[in-house]
Amino acid sequence: MKVLHVLDHYKPASDGYVFRSNYILKHQKPFGVEPVILTSPRHGVVQREVDEYDGIRVYRTPYREYAVPFVREFLLMDVLAKRLEEVITQEKPDLIHAHSPSLNGWPAARVGRKHGIPTVYEIRAFWEDAAVENGSFTEFSMKYKISRKVETLLMGRVDHVFTICKGLRDEILARGISSGKVGVIPNCVDFGQFQPLPYDQEMAESLGLSGKFIFGFIGSHYHFEGLDVLIEAFARMADRKPEARLLIVGDGNAFDEWKGLATKLGLEGKIIFTGRVPHEEVNRYYSIVDALVYPRKSMRLTELVTPLKPLEAMAMKKVVIGSDVGGISELVTNGETGFLFRAGDVQHLESILVSVLEGKDSLGHIAETAHKHVLIRHDWNGAVGEYLPIYHHLLAQNVARLGEVA
Repeated sequence: MKVLHVLDHYKPASDGYVFRSNYILKHQKPFGVEPVILTSPRHGVVQREVDEYDGIRVYRTPYREYAVPFVREFLLMDVLAKRLEEVITQEKPDLIHAHSPSLNGWPAARVGRKHGIPTVYEIRAFWEDAAVENGSFTEFSMKYKISRKVETLLMGRVDHVFTICKGLRDEILARGISSGKVGVIPNCVDFGQFQPLPYDQEMAESLGLSGKFIFGFIGSHYHFEGLDVLIEAFARMADRKPEARLLIVGDGNAFDEWKGLATKLGLEGKIIFTGRVPHEEVNRYYSIVDALVYPRKSMRLTELVTPLKPLEAMAMKKVVIGSDVGGISELVTNGETGFLFRAGDVQHLESILVSVLEGKDSLGHIAETAHKHVLIRHDWNGAVGEYLPIYHHLLAQNVARLGEVA
């Protein structure tokens, strides 16, 4: 079975979207699926029309930049649809699997229907909510409402909808999509890559963290991640707990703002910002952190969407502290697989940081329970296998439909 995956962007880009895509593609192969990729114009400028990563062909769509909102989106979809026609002619896929945003889904649905190819659409987040986060438009503005309507109409047009968590599935059902048409393939962990490691003494010494109790954040620096809440909470307890340090790994559009806040609060030497680090080095940073903190702020995006990083931390047998937004509380059970604090509440987070540090000798049970939970519930091998019954069902339906037409 050949499946054409239509992606917003892919390697050599490196972010959560790419990681999930890569895990899906890699784990589909053992199930007898031959994945092929087409990236949208939003991937950016490309050097070649066809690349190859991990033995998978990656077709590119020529980059175009348009300035006028909404007109721009229609033109981008038109360019992608034309490229999709070319790739279908060459590859002859059995099924099209488009991944959000809807700028990918609509061309896939249109071209798939034209060629009689079943099409599924996978929603990792709603485009309109992501646009609010990055400042493209405000929640419940006219642009927001139009984008929401476009997404909802698309879900009704494709043959099946996948999403990544219960929060998003509940929202999809609330929009009138039949429950039998919606499946959940959760974010998972590649246990070949993320597994408990010995403490990396060399790394700790290089950062001046040897012998310290380390709270950490490893991930992208977007405003909704709420690191200002973490920095302020850490500042409140830093003088009382001189053995505590905060390690912040990663980069993003809020990096300078958060680093400036740490300087303003006089936390030089107590908070270490590494900036972006090579992906192959990430596990070394995980190894020296005692507790990972994910202080996401409450907004539609964080309430509906589950993050990937807490699962990686659990797989590394690390204690996880997170805000109680829906996306994190779907992954973490307070007091069992981690700790939750009220989103945006600096004082509550401070109290949990202190409690975790003071109870450090008894944290092993929490980390062990979280590790077992992830092994059972968030294994890519099992999750990716859930695509197959839907794929086969749609292909069988398509064969029957073509037989009736003949």
